[in-house]
Amino acid sequence: MSDFSAAPGIVALAAAAAALISLIWLLVLSIRFRRVRGAQRLVLGEYGQTDLVAHASELQQAFEVLHGRVEEVARQLTERMAAAEDRLDGAIAYRSLVRYDAYGEMSGHQSTTIALLDADHNGVVLSSIAHRDTARLYCKQINAGQGEHQLSPEEVEAVRLALAGGEVQSVILESG
Repeated sequence: MSDFSAAPGIVALAAAAAALISLIWLLVLSIRFRRVRGAQRLVLGEYGQTDLVAHASELQQAFEVLHGRVEEVARQLTERMAAAEDRLDGAIAYRSLVRYDAYGEMSGHQSTTIALLDADHNGVVLSSIAHRDTARLYCKQINAGQGEHQLSPEEVEAVRLALAGGEVQSVILESG
């Protein structure tokens, strides 16, 4: 029987303890390594490559392709938005309707002036002058809120009302 209290026995016990500690440490490191490999598989995919640098490089390339596509779509949207704004600027933005009695008769305010203007205050004024047995239609061009030809007071009022609100205005003027 050997005695573990002698020097060779103490060395043997110390070696056994060191081996046991090394075995426990190996198990702990093995568990940690499995967790790292699991996280790596999650990032790289089940059958993906094992090189993180190559994977990061592929991700960067994919991001650059995506960024280029987003920039292209943004440019196209900007062009389309500019074209839509140009079309909208030419659409009717300001309008009004003024009804009045052009001849001072009790005809129920059958004469009408309509102002139709775009965002730049360009457009037309249409005046329909109604009399008992006739009706006449006049059209005058408007540029920057001013008539190319002299406007009647009703036409001036229609342009003023249109530019004042930008929504449909309907006013009945009393002849004076």
